[in-house]
Amino acid sequence: MKILISVDIEGVAGVTHPQQVRPGNAEYEQARRWMTEETNAAIRGAFAGGASQVIVNDSHADFRNLILSELDERASIITGKPRYLGMMSGVEQQTNAIFMIGYHAKSHRAGVLAHTINSFAFKEVRVNGKAYGEAGLYGALAGEFNCPIALISGDDQFITETSELFPGVVTAQTKIAHGFTSCTSLTPKASAQLIENQATVAASTATDLKPFKINAPLQIEVDTQTPALADLFGQLPLTDRLTAYTLKFNAGSMYEAIRILNCFSAMSTMLR
Repeated sequence: MKILISVDIEGVAGVTHPQQVRPGNAEYEQARRWMTEETNAAIRGAFAGGASQVIVNDSHADFRNLILSELDERASIITGKPRYLGMMSGVEQQTNAIFMIGYHAKSHRAGVLAHTINSFAFKEVRVNGKAYGEAGLYGALAGEFNCPIALISGDDQFITETSELFPGVVTAQTKIAHGFTSCTSLTPKASAQLIENQATVAASTATDLKPFKINAPLQIEVDTQTPALADLFGQLPLTDRLTAYTLKFNAGSMYEAIRILNCFSAMSTMLR
């Protein structure tokens, strides 16, 4: 069994402030170590639960956060960008199940550092009328490769909003959100142990899960953070402007939709 571990940082235990997730800050260097430790815990659990191969996808920001020299040597690592499959790169390598480690709630929700793909660019992303966060969007992308989500970890708000999308998914709650930048967290060691235990269970039960799918055709609506961003994204002919800050486009698959959203995200740097 081959397992893909997609790792973000905002849901990692102890992470609760923007300085911890942005390179160039002293606190980021500590947070990326916690991120690496939780990743190693997921790797250990995956192998203990029956995995024969583990691929790790560094899925935060520029996708260059994990400390590779400290990763479990049994795993291989996908690092750097751009990538067409983004946070789900590796799923195309005939993987059997996905672990989402250190993920967070969707934008404008009550979770710690909650956002969707790009906090500067997107206020909300809806697919066929329903708002999804990164877990939902990328979980649906994994579904197009017939790969289920077997484990999710992050704060209580993320766990609550995401569990309903993936029936049977194993969860590891790393902290309780009190606001955008406050929480009650497990210690890094306790969180890593919890993730290892839950990863073992998830790997051993992954074959019983069904992939999450959103059937095409897809209508994607994007609420931007400002009208200026809608002006910018609207330069692409595939978009229709609905309001001052809302755009719509159609997609034949989540793979296509994710690529367009990531293009919007990259374009947004022009206005920073």
